[in-house]
Amino acid sequence: MRVVIADDSGLLRDGLAGLLVEAGVDVVARAVDADELLTTAAEHEPDVAIIDIRMPPTYTHEGAKAALELRRRQPGVGVLLLSQSLESRYVTDLARTHARGFGYLLKDRVTDVRVLLDALASVAAGGTVLDPEVVSHLLGRIELAEQFGRLSERERDVLELMAQGLSNRAIAERLVIDLKTVETHIARILTKLDLHQTRRAPSCAGGARVAARLVSER
Repeated sequence: MRVVIADDSGLLRDGLAGLLVEAGVDVVARAVDADELLTTAAEHEPDVAIIDIRMPPTYTHEGAKAALELRRRQPGVGVLLLSQSLESRYVTDLARTHARGFGYLLKDRVTDVRVLLDALASVAAGGTVLDPEVVSHLLGRIELAEQFGRLSERERDVLELMAQGLSNRAIAERLVIDLKTVETHIARILTKLDLHQTRRAPSCAGGARVAARLVSER
């Protein structure tokens, strides 16, 4: 697997690269900002780009905007967004319109190298990976009673397990289905929920709380 890492923090950028190289991943380039990311991605044609959402010069959403532009230029490149805190601007656009080969994890979670490697493998294969806190954040932005009616029973099962923090692989094992089927369910969930941007604050704070709400809706 060929990977590009884009993060303005040299410590995190080099730390991630070291972990990945030790695990056998080919880190083909490192970028410090959005412009360098797009240039190096065009040159090296990676399988996945790991992108920090907040990068220079404003440290707001340059990384997320660069991910959208990267997908426009190189549709086959997987995107794994990293963030120190929950973000929604541009991320919901990516999740809704480019669900395949897309992942979003909080940086705290990538300290577990197995979580990071599993996410990269899934994204590189065209799957979708979402941090459980991200699931909680996004679900807090929709009307549950109306929107969940669009989901099949199995899609609700998958979403509940995502909110509990299970990886795609763990969900597959729990439901006794293959990994590709889980990834297909996730892509359909994002499409059916039609996630959209809003200024309203999220109504739930964690994956466990979302899971409880899911159960109550069933």
